[in-house]
Amino acid sequence: MTFKERKEEGKLTLAVEGKIDTNSSPDLVEYIQTHLKDVKDFELDLEKVDYVSSAGLRAILLAQKTIEVNKGKMCVSHVCKEVMETFQLTCFTDFLTII
Repeated sequence: MTFKERKEEGKLTLAVEGKIDTNSSPDLVEYIQTHLKDVKDFELDLEKVDYVSSAGLRAILLAQKTIEVNKGKMCVSHVCKEVMETFQLTCFTDFLTII
């Protein structure tokens, strides 16, 4: 899994490439813990992600909770069909803003 970070007008966008699974999710968790401390507007771009495991879901949940603590907004963009199905089955669609 690789990350590409982009900052524009106070918004942080993180484009992830690869699977977010047990092996790679610790890298995402570390990124979240070190880079989202003071972020209020965050976009997680999953255009190049075709699989998210339960460990990946926990990492995404951590990002959502971190942004909520900051009283900010988070959205998830470019979600493929397979990942959207995972979000729907786990009810992540109930609290994630997906664009």
